[in-house]
This record gives sequence, C-alpha cells and structure tokens, in this order.
Amino acid sequence: MELLGDLGLGFATALSPYNLLYCFIGVLLGTAVGVLPGLGPVATIAMLLPITFGLPPVSALIMLAGIYYGAQYGGSTTAILINLPGESSSVVTAIDGYQMAKQGRAGPALATAALGSFFAGTVATFLLVLAAPPLAEVALKFGPAEYFSLMVLGLVASVALASGSLLKAFTMIVLGLLLGLVGSDVETGTQRFTFDMPELADGLNFVALSMGVFGLGEILRNLEHEHSRSVMVKHVSGLMLSKADFKRIIGPVLRGTGLGSVLGILPGGGAMLASFAAYTMEKKISPNRAQFGKGAIEGVAAPESANNAGAQTSFIPMLTLGIPSNPVMALMIGAMIIQGITPGPNVVTDEPELFWGMIVSMWIGNLMLVLLNLPLIGLWVRMLTIPYHLLFPAIIAFCCIGAFSVNNSVFDVFIMAVFGVVGYTLIKLDFEPAPLLLGFVLGPMLEENLRRAMLLSRGSPMVFITHPLSLGLLLVAAALLLIVVLPSVRSKREEAFSE
Repeated sequence: MELLGDLGLGFATALSPYNLLYCFIGVLLGTAVGVLPGLGPVATIAMLLPITFGLPPVSALIMLAGIYYGAQYGGSTTAILINLPGESSSVVTAIDGYQMAKQGRAGPALATAALGSFFAGTVATFLLVLAAPPLAEVALKFGPAEYFSLMVLGLVASVALASGSLLKAFTMIVLGLLLGLVGSDVETGTQRFTFDMPELADGLNFVALSMGVFGLGEILRNLEHEHSRSVMVKHVSGLMLSKADFKRIIGPVLRGTGLGSVLGILPGGGAMLASFAAYTMEKKISPNRAQFGKGAIEGVAAPESANNAGAQTSFIPMLTLGIPSNPVMALMIGAMIIQGITPGPNVVTDEPELFWGMIVSMWIGNLMLVLLNLPLIGLWVRMLTIPYHLLFPAIIAFCCIGAFSVNNSVFDVFIMAVFGVVGYTLIKLDFEPAPLLLGFVLGPMLEENLRRAMLLSRGSPMVFITHPLSLGLLLVAAALLLIVVLPSVRSKREEAFSE
C-alpha cells in the first residue's frame, strides 16, 4: 500500500502542467541532440546545467533525465537513415539499421527501435520502482567506512569497464581525483592547489569543467572531420511491423532489456556497453545470425532495447547511493548539488516528490518519445541538413554564456576554455574523458568519508577491514582489479572493445 501511495505522489508530481512541460522539453531536446551527430547527452546536459539554477529541483532533474534517455531514441534515427550514429550507444544499431534502410525497410527499422526502446524503458522504470527504495534503506545503514569502500569499488569498476587501455583509464581516474582536491580542505579549511587564486578557494567549477571537457572538447574533435551527410531516405513509410517481423523481435527485445537493465547499474556501464553486449549476444544465439550485418531486424531490436534499459537503470545507484555509474549520472549529481540537495539514500525520504516524480516522469517521457519520434521523422531528417559550421559557433556561444552565468565570473569561462583544450587533447591521445569526470565527482566524497572513518577509528585503518560490509566491497574491488589485469582477460577485454 505504501508503494501505491508513493506512486500516487509521483504521478501527481510528474503530471503537473509545469513538470509535464519540462519533461516534454527534455525528451524533445534529447531526441534533437541524439539526431545531430557530434553532440550527445553529456555535452548537452553539461551546457544546460546553468539553466537549471532558475528552475525548481524536480523540474530541472526531470528535464535533464529526459535529455539522457531521449538521446537514446534520437541516436537510432541517424544510425538507420544515414549510417552516422548521433549517439555512441547507437553505433551498433547502424550496422543492420542502415542495411534495412537501403533495402527500403527504414520504416520497420525505426518502428522496431521506437517500440523496443519504449518496452525497455517501461521495464527499467518498473525495476527502478521496485529496487530503489529497499536499496536506499540498506544504504542508510552505511557508515563512512562502507561509503569509502563502495566508492573505491565504483572507481575500480569504471576503470575495468572503460573502453581502451586500462592504464589510460586509471590515469584519467587519478587525474579526476587530483582535480577534485583543488580548493579548501574538508576538515581544516586550508587552501590546496589554488596558486593563491581566490576564485579556486571553493574548488574547480563543476559546470565549467564538464562543459569544457565534454562540450568544447567534442566540438573541436567534430570540426576536425566534418561528415558529409547524405540522407538515404527522405520519406519514411510503412511504420507498421508485419507479423513475421514482430515475432522475430520479441526474443531480442526481451534479452536486450534484461542485459541492459543489469549493465546499466554497473559503474562505467550504461547505455553504450549495454547496446554492444546485446548485439554481440544476439549475433551468437540468433537463428538468423547469417543475416547480421545485412539488415537483420534483430540487430536493431536488441541494442535499442538494451541502451534504453541501461540508460534508465543507471539512475538506481545515483538516486539511492549518490554514486554515479557514468558521466551523465555524474552531471545529474552535480545538478542535485547545485539545487542544494545532498545525493544519497536520504533523497528517498527527504525529497519524496523529487524521487517519485522523477521515476514516474521517465515512463511518461518514454510514452512522449514514441509519439514524438515516429510522426516527426521528417523534421529529424531535415535537422540533419544543418551544417556544422553554423551549428557549432552557436553552441560555443551558449557554452560561454552558461559558464559565465553560474557565478557571473569570467574566470569560469577561462577554466572552461582550458578544459576544452584538455578534453580535445585527451580525445586525440585516445584517453576516454568519462573516468575523469567520475573521479572529479567522487574524489571529494571519497576523501570526506576516508577522513571521517579515520577520525571515528582514531586513526586506525583497520576500520575498513573490521566492518564486514566494507571488507566485502574492498574484496570485490580487489578481485575485479586482479581479474581485469590477468593477461587472458585483458586481451579478451581489448578484443571486445575493439569489436
């Protein structure tokens, strides 16, 4: 009964006209940035963080969440129609989706992507409703030692699941942790790494750093090789699936949803890993595996279901433990802190309107996306003709205004510009910037819990071993690190990511 009451509160919050409007704006923007190759939800949410200052917390987070899962829908449109994924999680959708479009089956491919995403989103929202409250209840029993160990596990997992070199992912985590140390000491208030600059007394501005690394860095990379975008299909028809197609997608959608729901919860997982894993699994077990790469409808159904399920279950650790599982969740935590909300298990009890309103809005947003995506295919196709040289100056101007408006500080604009160059350099050197943001967000929390635990134990590090839960989490982190470092696992991991 209590769950029904909570859901009632969620529906009341999400269905208020104001929140419905922001949910619609979020999913519309999400679809648009998913459609436009080179933007993506991380850069967009980073750019829009300053706007959330003037919004109520519930509306702000509903809109930002809408951008994230909306981008999963939008990315498939460009992947299918022009073989150019708008979003990293739609890369594998392009393999078979584009082949279907070339065969005159763009309509069924787009319908499969939309219906698979809606089903997966509905299941993931249901899992969120069931899993989040008990998990938050368990998390309330966590002390500083347990939180420290949980964050160590999160950082180790994000290194293990980051694409590319392990050493490079580890370097990014350490760099993020070091950047998180800039500012005033948690306990004593002593300034660290500020170089006598008063602007750095409160640490590096989260909004400026994330806009620089993900916003400007991505733009510089995309300007380097602007794609010529020829639209394969200008008029899409036949959006209804045949009975045979429907039968073929049921299994892949169910398997993709299950796999995506699990991988979304893991730190460093999320939508991209889920879509790749679902496609690989389907390719191995499908009775129609010979058609993969030549226009198999299963090759669209499985990754599209997985990426949407992964995008939405990644909210579980963020909302219940206050721990981000991917860069978008790190930005969401930043948005909560900006709004004066402390991320963690207390959100469920202290901010029930925010918690339940956000969960219900995800299902409403998924429904909006099905109604938005299929009838407006023509509009999304026309958006693809916007040349980059017109789009990117507008985005850079928007970034500068956003960075300045946070503290009315020109210094933040310079910080953003510096991190734009840093982000671009990292991309050129094949360093994945995502672990840097996770390290930057978790660094101060990690330090605070480490020092709190040491204070309570009067300086004894044994506190991390004598608490069973803390010991268990550290052992899992150590085992994961050992497994990933093993030569056989390492080569398999590199092979999987290169594929």
